[in-house]
Amino acid sequence: MINNEDFLDEIGDNHFSSNAKNPVRPDAFDLSDDEKIERIKKDVENILQTLGMDLTDDSIKGTPNRVAKMFVKEIFGGLNPSKQPKASTFDNNYKYGEMLVEKNITVYSTCEHHLLPIIGRAHVAYISSGRVIGLSKMNRIVEYYAKRPQVQERLTMQIVQELQKALGTEDVACIIDAKHLCVNSRGIKDIESSTVTSEFGGKFKDPQTKRELLDYIKLDTQF
Repeated sequence: MINNEDFLDEIGDNHFSSNAKNPVRPDAFDLSDDEKIERIKKDVENILQTLGMDLTDDSIKGTPNRVAKMFVKEIFGGLNPSKQPKASTFDNNYKYGEMLVEKNITVYSTCEHHLLPIIGRAHVAYISSGRVIGLSKMNRIVEYYAKRPQVQERLTMQIVQELQKALGTEDVACIIDAKHLCVNSRGIKDIESSTVTSEFGGKFKDPQTKRELLDYIKLDTQF
């Protein structure tokens, strides 16, 4: 019989996701940001004290507050729907009909299994069906969904789904190539490996269109 704790560890070590949406409780935003910071601050203090750290030392005594603010305001800020970027779109008046590719968008996210960084690049593309979106909005959409405890497969899907909704077309694709520090710095400690995920919608499912996209971003991975 498998111990439940061992089973949950195995899920995390194998980067398995049980949900295509981030597992957020309905009461996730009942507390204000300041209230969350105060709670997390106490939890971080407890962790550091349990590890034996001296919280009276000048170097570390501010760490609980810094970590709490970082969690709420920065690296997990994308959990709050009030921070979702407005994906304003415009008429494609110049009738551009080929794919548009925004490549090498910086990805800073956090693995939800070990709360360690995921660092890499996202390549996002779409083919207009009458609407276009500002280039910076594509970066902001990537940033918004990355700033939460994540699984790379889910992040890739969320970026595509958000752009499909904004642009009114299925013809959207996203490829992410990222390093997971839970693989690089612990466990197997493989510092060279990276993880590539993809989500192809509409015309991007066509092998020729898919190949054209991969040529644009100079990625040799086969899908």
